[in-house]
Amino acid sequence: MKEAAVRPEGIHRTGQRAFRVLAAMLVPWVLGCVPYTPKPLDPAATQARLERRSLSDPQLVAWVDAHAGGAAHSWDLDRLTWAALYDNADVRVARAHWETARAEAITAGALPNPQLDTSFEYNRDAPQGTSPWTRGLSLGIPIETGGKRAARIAVAVADAEQARLEYADAAWHQRQQVRAALAGLLVPADALREQEAAQAERVRLMQRRVELGLAARPDFTQARLTLQTIAGQAADARREASESRAALAAALGVPVDALAGVDIALAAVDTPVPLDRLPARDAQRQALLHRPDVLAALASYQAAEAALRLEIAKQYPDVTISPGLLWEAGEAKWTLGLSLVLPLLNRNQGPIADALAKRKEAAAQVLQAQAGALAELEQARAGYAAALDALQQAEGQVRSAGQLVAVAQRSLAAGQGIRSDVLGAQVELASAQARRARALMQAEDRLGALEDAMRTPVAGAPFAPVDAINASNEEAVQ
Repeated sequence: MKEAAVRPEGIHRTGQRAFRVLAAMLVPWVLGCVPYTPKPLDPAATQARLERRSLSDPQLVAWVDAHAGGAAHSWDLDRLTWAALYDNADVRVARAHWETARAEAITAGALPNPQLDTSFEYNRDAPQGTSPWTRGLSLGIPIETGGKRAARIAVAVADAEQARLEYADAAWHQRQQVRAALAGLLVPADALREQEAAQAERVRLMQRRVELGLAARPDFTQARLTLQTIAGQAADARREASESRAALAAALGVPVDALAGVDIALAAVDTPVPLDRLPARDAQRQALLHRPDVLAALASYQAAEAALRLEIAKQYPDVTISPGLLWEAGEAKWTLGLSLVLPLLNRNQGPIADALAKRKEAAAQVLQAQAGALAELEQARAGYAAALDALQQAEGQVRSAGQLVAVAQRSLAAGQGIRSDVLGAQVELASAQARRARALMQAEDRLGALEDAMRTPVAGAPFAPVDAINASNEEAVQ
């Protein structure tokens, strides 16, 4: 420690200067402190707000209009998706996680604060005429070495980017939930209802013919069994339609009753895209490089890389410089201290080995994400092609069944057939229409899987909600 004596007449002036410096340091600190603002949660009020949510909420409608390109009377896939993003719990959690990660980046970039130390000593054997007190004031200024701050910032930035991408993926999955629920509304409830009505009329006519001796009872029994089967299928279709509406309400975050009277447009999910209009294979594979989950895995690797750099930098000790002022026996003395941790017993080998292993694990996860995305793409494309073939066959069956109905009706008009034959042909037509509706649902399900593999719609504008969502949503739902 280096000391320099100061003349007695300068002690008072030096003390005043030290006090002014200390006051200049403390006043901005006090004025710059963030005050605590309590914000308690009321579960009862939150639940009541959740139960009151509806698609007619003026704030929700205004927000959807602003993001979906204007007002509209019906609710299509695009508008319903934005409605689902308005106040969805999963999306809110993902957004909050992103905001937390961004706040942690601020922490990572903060410079270490200096430390103010004071000391007081009493000397019982002090010479007469001198103060028995020794007073010291020193300021410890930490200096980080090895680029630790830059490495911390790199870790935080990568973590924030990963959280943003996970937020984008959460928004995308919300769109897919809405799309799947809309596709579920294509269930052939109407076709099965028509089939049930036609078969019931056919059974009634056959019963009359059996009573007149014009038909065999086994045929009548078989017709009744067919009616029961159709009735069961119609009941299942109504249940599926009800479940799809419930799934849509859940995706939107509203009660099922809130969908009553809402004009829901199914145009986005009732017309499959032909294979020749799909993006080319190269474009599809290129889309995999922009999948949020793949990019999130890459951001995780970048964070692991920066974390390793940070642990390696910790091998080099930080230094603390401590200039100070000491009052002793009526004299003021300037002091200068230097301190550091000596890396003698360990050189941070354990954390470095851990960071190396985590970087290797993160690299494997990137490959896993890419391989999984590629496998999803290939399976979805093959599944969609097969579903389109099945849909084409179902449409052919509908055309054939329609021709049989026309033949039966012409025969009846010419007096060469009976009403029961026409009803039987109509039953087959309704059955073919129900099979076509099921095939359409399957094709739309496979198309949704293809979009999910690419994380982008195969037709229409790209889906980028994270870039479009702004603070108006947060203010609206507080």
